[in-house]
Amino acid sequence: MARARSIVQQNAGSDEINISPLIDMVFILLIFFIVTTVFVEETGVEVSKPQAASAVDLEKNSVLIAITSAGKVVYGGREIGVGGVRSTVRRLTQDESMPVIIQADKTVQTDLLVRVIDEAKLGGAKAVSISTDNAG
Repeated sequence: MARARSIVQQNAGSDEINISPLIDMVFILLIFFIVTTVFVEETGVEVSKPQAASAVDLEKNSVLIAITSAGKVVYGGREIGVGGVRSTVRRLTQDESMPVIIQADKTVQTDLLVRVIDEAKLGGAKAVSISTDNAG
């Protein structure tokens, strides 16, 4: 009888589930999803974009350059000016060909917009698009 009790007491302690491999797997998956996420880099300024009926969605991986209503050319939250567009585009597109999207305020003068487009093309951009709001 004493022997039967000792066997039952030994088996009672082995019913625990080891969850440490599960925790390790969850952390590995978390790191995997963080690393593989595509981060969209915003321009850092808010612009009022014009509407277009023919607007289409473009790639998520692109160079975003903003032109504010005051005529400032901004990339990544800092002012680069028209002269800085070419070097910025060249630096960002040397490893991977990405389209350049210009987010111009609807009050921006056309000559400034054309100068920024020209600088982006001279910097090596294969495609330059203008960001608009959908009309409908």
